[in-house]
Amino acid sequence: MAARTLSRLTRLALAPALAIGVTVGLASAPASAAVWNSCDQWGNTSLNGYTLYNNIWGSGAGSQCIWANSGTNWGVWADHPNTGGIKSYPDAKKVINKSITSLSSLTSSYNVTVPSSGAYNTSYDIWDTDYDYEIMLWVNKTGAVGPLGTSQGTVTLGGHTWTVYKGSNGANEVFSFIRTSNSTSGTVNILPILKWIKDTKGWFGNETIGDVQFGYEITSSSGGLNFQTNNPTVSSS
Repeated sequence: MAARTLSRLTRLALAPALAIGVTVGLASAPASAAVWNSCDQWGNTSLNGYTLYNNIWGSGAGSQCIWANSGTNWGVWADHPNTGGIKSYPDAKKVINKSITSLSSLTSSYNVTVPSSGAYNTSYDIWDTDYDYEIMLWVNKTGAVGPLGTSQGTVTLGGHTWTVYKGSNGANEVFSFIRTSNSTSGTVNILPILKWIKDTKGWFGNETIGDVQFGYEITSSSGGLNFQTNNPTVSSS
């Protein structure tokens, strides 16, 4: 099953060292004029209030390079083998640090250019500050990938219709919202989704939302594929 098996903190501690090429792939993405790029396993930087991560955390990974013109204009070239299991989650993170009841709004826009082959999903990964709960919003998926847990039915929230899955990876609870059709651009009203989990389902209480991450869970991208993020935003009040 192509789903996370460790919390972010756990997998950072346990992921094996990988031999990542320093220059492989940079010519395949618009990185030559980028203000930052990295092919390091844990390469990261902060730009315009967002933190970008190359984040090659899964076993059996190949090469991957990330580039950024800003915190909201960035992309990835990845060449991961056609084997099972998530290899990486390159992403941009915005810190929120507000409880659900203290938020009056939490929204995000997205616009991506993604390949038609490979196995991956384009997703938000939302965490509470204690990393007890992981809320994933998949806006598109390609290839043999699927969420953790069991289906809880379909719901329309935040401007989209999702199939909801609930599960646990042993380290944290995972709630996955899989958009019923693929989308490469749009706006998500995240707060009603959090309130639905809290108030309608009672799956958690008044959690403090720590991070809103947006990126690509890549299982395979053999031969090298490009993923480009075109000026998404995360806003809260």
